[in-house]
Amino acid sequence: MGCSVVAGYGHIPALLEQQDLQLHALYDPNEANLRKQQQAHGVPHAFTDADAFFASGIEAVSITSPAPCHRQNVLDAVRHRLPIICEKPLAMDAAEADEMTVAAKRAGIPLHTAFCYRFSPCALKIRELVTAKAIGEVRSLRLIYNWDCHGKYVHGEAGKLVIQKRREDRMLEGGPMVDWGTHQIDLAAFWLQSAVVGVAGQGAWLDEYKAPDHIWLHLDHANGAHTMVEISYSYYFTARNRRHEFVYELIGTKGAIRYDREARSFTMDTAEGT
Repeated sequence: MGCSVVAGYGHIPALLEQQDLQLHALYDPNEANLRKQQQAHGVPHAFTDADAFFASGIEAVSITSPAPCHRQNVLDAVRHRLPIICEKPLAMDAAEADEMTVAAKRAGIPLHTAFCYRFSPCALKIRELVTAKAIGEVRSLRLIYNWDCHGKYVHGEAGKLVIQKRREDRMLEGGPMVDWGTHQIDLAAFWLQSAVVGVAGQGAWLDEYKAPDHIWLHLDHANGAHTMVEISYSYYFTARNRRHEFVYELIGTKGAIRYDREARSFTMDTAEGT
């Protein structure tokens, strides 16, 4: 459900690689997007009508529509009693998320959110090291992802600068913490195996959207640890030469783990060495 960018590079190819699954049908009210993905991947059925899509013989749904559509997509799938995997963010606000999860639980339908960052080799290695207490008890996490979300502008007709739509859409849906920051929040709880029990945040505005485009979020965990997430969609976003920061740091009682994606480095430092 939803045939734009994320479906094209992520979910559709992944589903096609699974030998025990068949990608049977696509749904998108935008017929241009629908036909583009159908033709690119050879999917047998494609619908702009949701009722026809659900009547096509499908047994589960993968939802990759824009975030404001998730609520209706999920509730429709629940109504048809189909298991669901839904892209992040699951909902536009807490009330929507509660409505969706309660409906799925009442219907006995699996509802999963696509927190794919858990399954990167880096994230799984960090989970292994934290679980083994390789750096002792983890007490502090710094998770940083500062980038431009493909830049504020692109070159339009005659080289004129125009607003870059993909970044604009993400900002209108809630900004970087709602979009990409959900992965960092999930990773902190996943690595620590400890729920978030307290939240505080602060934002900075470099652009004129309702949501801030540079955010600092502080999370208190049930086990006493603390996570700081810093995330930006305005980091060098109007510069000719752009920079990204993608860093995970976990600080424990016996050492620290540091992953820097841009530097292609992963290190653990303890009293025994690096």
